[in-house]
Amino acid sequence: IKLIFYLKKLKSKMIDSHCHLDNEPLYNKITDIINRSKENGITKLLTICTTIESFNKIIELVKIDSMIYGTFGIHPHETKDNEVTKEKIIKKINSNKKIIGIGETGLDFFYNHSDKKKQIESFKTHIEASLDLNLPLIIHSRNAENETFDILNLYKKYNPKILMHCFTGSYEFAKKLITFNSYFSASGIITFKNSIELQETFKKIPIDKLLIETDSPYLAPVPLRGKKNEPSFIKHTTEKLANLKNLSFLEIDKITTDNFNKLFNL
Repeated sequence: IKLIFYLKKLKSKMIDSHCHLDNEPLYNKITDIINRSKENGITKLLTICTTIESFNKIIELVKIDSMIYGTFGIHPHETKDNEVTKEKIIKKINSNKKIIGIGETGLDFFYNHSDKKKQIESFKTHIEASLDLNLPLIIHSRNAENETFDILNLYKKYNPKILMHCFTGSYEFAKKLITFNSYFSASGIITFKNSIELQETFKKIPIDKLLIETDSPYLAPVPLRGKKNEPSFIKHTTEKLANLKNLSFLEIDKITTDNFNKLFNL
């Protein structure tokens, strides 16, 4: 079994579509993180911005290795202390050609980190910047399915490029988002024993709309649950998604890699 998996790694071209390399313990061990990523067959890492301060680190990270790309955006938890205009978002995006997406943005009403009004205003600002730049929008949505959909629906006629990161929503939500030509990223959550409903949802989402991610250093997949997550652990999520879609490891690897490159025009 180990030999088979080793051969798979030699041929795989996995992409971690959502990680936080600016967070510890990844940031201070970035050389080791990159090396382990490459050893495990990963070809690209997209490190996601959550605050203005986080973007300062991301700009340095994208210079370290050709495999690292970044985004600019304000996480819904951070909207109170990180107000941005559409013009500021566009300026940050245009500051480096390796900044290829906008986010993560969206709505999170699970915790009371920021009032709903600020989250909604920030979300709309990010959407409008993404439309101006014609870049993908990385969306975080938690306990806000109806509100997320209603806001996106305001912009549907402009054909926004949507990536639902770490998707944990209902299949009904997914079906509505598919009409927007949205993409959905599977995280380590799909490997959890109590995620049966989510697994069933991913079985139904079209394969040409699927990506994979770690959301590291959070949400380490089974069998590494409880540890600090890192991009090299994405192989476990890839295997689980392959199993759910009744495909081989290399087939789902190629599909999700091609989907990422198509969405981000790489």
